[in-house]
Amino acid sequence: MSDSAAFSGPGEYGGYGGYGPALTRDQTRTLFSSTMGYVALTAGLFAAGAYFGRDLSYGLGFAWFIAAFICLIAMNVTVRRSLRLTVVLLCGFGVLIGLAVAPVLAYYAGTDPHALWSAGGATALFIAGFGAAGYATRRDLSAIARICFFALLGLIVFGIVMIFVRIPGGELIYSVIGLVIFAGFTMFDFQRLRTSKDIRSAPLLAASIFLDILNVFLFFLRIFTRSN
Repeated sequence: MSDSAAFSGPGEYGGYGGYGPALTRDQTRTLFSSTMGYVALTAGLFAAGAYFGRDLSYGLGFAWFIAAFICLIAMNVTVRRSLRLTVVLLCGFGVLIGLAVAPVLAYYAGTDPHALWSAGGATALFIAGFGAAGYATRRDLSAIARICFFALLGLIVFGIVMIFVRIPGGELIYSVIGLVIFAGFTMFDFQRLRTSKDIRSAPLLAASIFLDILNVFLFFLRIFTRSN
């Protein structure tokens, strides 16, 4: 399994809750707090999954990765039917993606723990900065999100090519482009916290924001490991 298995969240560049009247200011605040609470919950379950899966093989980690992706797809189906079931799927996603990434994190923890701490700090600043910019901007970022989505597909292809072809500086190029792409996704996802028309979208928004955080962390991890 790659140490930067990037993938976008459900409906990454489509809108959530595009039906119904706009939320009031109080409802928007509730949506923001609920979403960030779900992000924190997912992060905690991710950490638990990563801890218990630290001795797993890379092959088994890939199987957990597929299971986590299935949870994301199922969330799109359940969000309009059952908030409780959607939250359960979000929790399952957090644990499964933690199990999937566990072998990668265990490797870095054993070989370069300083890179983990550096990547974590850089990720916090990155998400805070671009998240605040996305939440505050009045410009519609949907077009940027669409561009980022197709750029992400191109980046995945580039990553596959690097498996077979040695490209000078390819790892750094890959990581920097990835950070640019997820800067756009982060801004877009945080903008949706302000513009969503359905408070039930909180778990889906949380899944997308968590994926932004995870991918940014993995890209920074590659950069800091390379620098060390």
